[in-house]
Formats: sequence, C-alpha cells, structure tokens
Amino acid sequence: MSPAEPATAASEGAATGPRSAPPSAARWWWTFGLLRSELGVTLRRWRTLALLGILAALPVLIGIAVKVETGDGGGSGGGEGPAFIHQVTNNGLFLVFTALAATLPFFLPMTVGVVAGDSVAGEAAAGTLRYLLVAPAGRSRLLLAKFASVVVFCLLATLVVAASALLVGVALFPVGDVTLLSGVTVSFGEGLLRALAIALAVTVSLLGLAALGLFVSTLTGSGIAAMSATVGLLITVQILAVIPQLDALHPYLFPYHWLSFADLLRAPVLWDDVLANAGLQALYVAVFGSAAWARFTSRDIAA
Repeated sequence: MSPAEPATAASEGAATGPRSAPPSAARWWWTFGLLRSELGVTLRRWRTLALLGILAALPVLIGIAVKVETGDGGGSGGGEGPAFIHQVTNNGLFLVFTALAATLPFFLPMTVGVVAGDSVAGEAAAGTLRYLLVAPAGRSRLLLAKFASVVVFCLLATLVVAASALLVGVALFPVGDVTLLSGVTVSFGEGLLRALAIALAVTVSLLGLAALGLFVSTLTGSGIAAMSATVGLLITVQILAVIPQLDALHPYLFPYHWLSFADLLRAPVLWDDVLANAGLQALYVAVFGSAAWARFTSRDIAA
C-alpha cells in the first residue's frame, strides 16, 4: 500500500462520516427548520387565515352584542349566554373569559380539527409528502414536527381569541381591578396574568383533539376526508357528552374538563379539575400520538 492510500482512505472516511452519523446539534437544527417550515406552510394557507379571522371576529360580535343590549337598557343579560357574560359590563377583561368559554365548545376545536386533519393527508393529496420523506429527518421526526406545528397553532388560535376579546373589552367597557369568582378582588395586572394562564389551559384542552386529528390524517390520502372525519368525530363526541344515559362514559371524553379553566379565576385556585383535564389530554396524546406514529412509519406513501 502506498503512503497516499491511507491518507485517501482517511479523507474519504472524514467525508462520509458526518453523513452517516450527523452531529446531534445538526439533527436538532434540522428538526427546528422542519418545524418552522411546517408552521409557514400552515399559516400561509388561505383556509387557516380565514379560520383565524373568524376566531378574531367572534369576540367583536359578542362585545358589540353586550354593548348594544346594555345600551338599550336590557341590563347585562340576566346571567344568560356564555359564562362570565353578565360580568363583562363591569370589567372588559371578562370578555376574554366569555369569548374563550363561547368558542371552546365548537369554534376553537373545529379550527384545530381542520388544521390537524389536513396536516398529513393534505400533503399526501398534494403529492408533496413523498418529497418530505426524502429529507434526512426521517418519518418519526417529520411526524413530530407536524404535531408540534399543530400544538403551536392551538396556542395561536387561542391567543387570537383572547387578544381580540381584550382589545374589544378595553375599547367598549370599563377596566380595572378584577373581582374573581370567589369574591376576592385582584389588580388588573394579576387579572391579565390569570387570563394568560387561562389561554394556556385552553390550549392544553385542545391537545387531545389535535392528536386525534393527526391520527385520522395518517389514515387517508385525502385532506378533505381527514378534515371532515375529524370535525365529525368532534361533533359526535359533543353529542355523546350531553346524553344523560352515557354518564359513565363522559369522564373519558376529551371535552369533559374543557371549562375547568374557570377554576383559575378563584382564590385560591382550584387545581383538581385543571390537572385532571391536563391528564386526560395527555392520555389522548399518548394513545393517538402512538397510533399516528405506528401508522405513519409503516405507511406506503407511494401507494
């Protein structure tokens, strides 16, 4: 063997080594770039922007309706309508809680169901999924990036509702110290912090549905079918949740603790239902996330 041969072999090993075993930092940077790309694709879709626009408009409609009603001498609603609505006229910050309570049963989860259902099936229908799988990220990391992008969208959608409601509440109603449900009065600043905590709690409430939608999205190559199936499952579960004969089933349905965020407006905070909701959503994420992974990693994309 000539002296040049070992050097050549070493240089070839140095050239091929990083390709076969890329550094951990490089892999995570690739994952971050993949997540950023997924978010960009999601937020550039006109359908996503239209859904966010609807979510932003709902608090405006609620605020105007309350303002018109009180302006006509109709009072504050007599306790009817969404939770907290009778307190909006006293403090505009309660419009945030009212808007979240009004949108959480259907509008927010419907939006999340559409985005989650389209996450994989939409790519398959457009023919771009197979090209994503050529990248060195691998199927598991790609699926994780897609789920993470849906989770970020859950937070974004919730914050859109909360921010719109806050702006409308400040514009139309007086603001100041907040009287909690337990009768304790806190500063407006602490009320804002509790509003942020409630937005995070609502985001957590949507994670189970996000995982379910992701799983449904791996079962079909049609984005429309996946979105329709996810929203259909949401409606079905909502119907099951109000049937008295199914009381034994209700605690296992993902919307069961959705309105537990109201306990964050008490002093001291009642954490039992809030933590129970987080645990239930984590269970759904674990079950349907695992099912989505098993399906996606074994799926024949070319078929």
